[in-house]
Amino acid sequence: MKDHVKGGALTEVTLYILLALYKPNHGYGIMQFVEVETEGRLTLGAGTLYGALNTLVNKGWIALYGEESTKKKKNYLITDLGKEKVEVELNRLKEVLEKGQSIVNGESR
Repeated sequence: MKDHVKGGALTEVTLYILLALYKPNHGYGIMQFVEVETEGRLTLGAGTLYGALNTLVNKGWIALYGEESTKKKKNYLITDLGKEKVEVELNRLKEVLEKGQSIVNGESR
């Protein structure tokens, strides 16, 4: 899962997975969240999602939530570090949007 393009940009899929985990959620719930929030533009296969979840756990951006041993479905929750990454990405996207609008409107330097 590439989420560190030059400049620190997250992939859209990574961003949506992190957003899905502001509340405890499991794999199928995350897939549904992404599909609903993007109005079907993004869909995740199980292999892609579970590979991404493992990577995000290893980076410390998300963590297992609750009693893993008593549940069939593993639930995940975003960590404080993950929230920091989301904030940085939202600020980056805001800057891109503002600069793009400025250029389109003929207001660039």
